[in-house]
Amino acid sequence: MSTSEGAGDDQLFVLTAVLLTPAQFPSVLGDDYPEVCAGLGLEPYAEGYGLVLGQDGRGSRWTVATEDVSLVACAVAAWDCGMEHDLSPGEDSVVAALPGWPLALAVAAPGVPEPHDPDPEEGGRPPLTPPDASVWGPAQRRLGADEIAMQWAAWREQTDGEVTFVAPGARPHDGVRRVLAEARGYVTQPPPPGRIRSSFAAGEARTLRVDGPGWSMVARTDDIAFVLLDEEPGEVHPVGRGPELPALLESLDALAARPA
Repeated sequence: MSTSEGAGDDQLFVLTAVLLTPAQFPSVLGDDYPEVCAGLGLEPYAEGYGLVLGQDGRGSRWTVATEDVSLVACAVAAWDCGMEHDLSPGEDSVVAALPGWPLALAVAAPGVPEPHDPDPEEGGRPPLTPPDASVWGPAQRRLGADEIAMQWAAWREQTDGEVTFVAPGARPHDGVRRVLAEARGYVTQPPPPGRIRSSFAAGEARTLRVDGPGWSMVARTDDIAFVLLDEEPGEVHPVGRGPELPALLESLDALAARPA
């Protein structure tokens, strides 16, 4: 990774960057795009932002929000492929320089002091801090859903013969039934941007990520769904297709935000 432009203590040594758009944002930070933006003190513009995390010459943690989403997207794609790519957002594209980091990083810039929050400014906002994902709660629930989406094949293999089918007359888990009812409600009353996200899957299928108050659902449009609940630490509930799930997933996919 390259450093952004600057000199001396004002130089930002870039450590990583992430996208913050309705279709793609760090799930650990919130159930939807406006919620994540609110936590960062940013307006939820439809075009989104790129978040650049780094240290200044004194070692202070900073998060720079830029409107140049394509610049950040190109850099992230290059890094994911193991390629070098300069990331130097132009000053005219920078929306905010926020103290602290919203995500936990295990890396640090070489040749500068250890990462630490900058000294607070009078009247300024407190430094950003990562959500506590060490105990079960919304942050860990969302991270669990992320893991299922990334390791779908492994999770799917574990569910053979253990799937709850949603069928007329069936008595599915009360929490799962509530989640499905709220998800159906999204079809008639669309939720805030980012609560429903759709990404590529194998073949012509899509991977759906749907979140709500206290719950997350991961599904493939050609397969089953998995539900995680805040009130049930570490539990993952598979939901079979049955007669209703395929139509629900198709309707949700039609509403979903998709990466450009």
